[in-house]
Amino acid sequence: MNAPAVSDVHNHALKARAAWISIASNATLIVFKLIVGVISGSIGIISEALHSGSDLVASIIALVSVRAAAKPADPSHRYGHEKVENISGVIEGLLIIVAAVVIVYEAAQKIVHGPHIEHIELGVGVMLVSAGANLLVSRKFLSPAARRTDSAALEADAAHLLTDVYTSAGIATGLVLVRITGWEYFDPILAIAVAMLIVWTGWRLVSRSTRVLLDEALPDDELELIGEKVAEHRGELIIGFHRLRSRKAGSKRLIDLHITVPDDMTVAEAHAVAEHIMADIAELLPNSEALVHVEPRSHDPESD
Repeated sequence: MNAPAVSDVHNHALKARAAWISIASNATLIVFKLIVGVISGSIGIISEALHSGSDLVASIIALVSVRAAAKPADPSHRYGHEKVENISGVIEGLLIIVAAVVIVYEAAQKIVHGPHIEHIELGVGVMLVSAGANLLVSRKFLSPAARRTDSAALEADAAHLLTDVYTSAGIATGLVLVRITGWEYFDPILAIAVAMLIVWTGWRLVSRSTRVLLDEALPDDELELIGEKVAEHRGELIIGFHRLRSRKAGSKRLIDLHITVPDDMTVAEAHAVAEHIMADIAELLPNSEALVHVEPRSHDPESD
């Protein structure tokens, strides 16, 4: 089993650059979508402009959060500021859900009062351009940066933009169907279907970020890696270990455990063993911080 591949976890400039690219892309797309949406009268395109508006706000939040998370620990925040990125993920998820509610409302109004769409070809074109641009920014810039830095904020922003790819493609499909059939209700109906997809994405982002804020344990594969690494020290250095606990804050992994050592081991020797195990865990898992508590064999006979 291999350790997670995170090569640039402290590259805050990379995080900021990816967030700025997302901001620029979303701002440009909002302008184009609003102009074409007003010209064509398509609620689908206007709803996509609203969605891109939430994307822009989310990208700004991502930028602010990665900068805040990069601040070192201080007297008021002894464990650092990394959880700001997870808070950002919750806010982004809620923004997505709010955008979906607005889309459903506008689409329902169009269904009740009757839609009227013009310049369909222009609308299809701007939706395809939007899908392509968001796919490029999400896959080429945000997702790689999120993987390299293990950034929760950039991961949320990438997922946010990827949702835009699907929704833009869905709106384009609705406009094509309107052109083929002449039935203009395809546009608001597909806008509602798109909104349902947006809600699902928003819920996933909120759920994922909330689990970290509630100190959910690290994934089982990472805990297994830690257990295997500590178990390598059995015999000469430690008798066993227990009470392995873990959590995550932003990209930082926090681990603590108890090791059992022979009664005749000196304090200095036990301290050296604990330091050695902490260094091994730090090397095994990127951006991790371990705390090892030492117990003599006679004090705690239970161990893994």
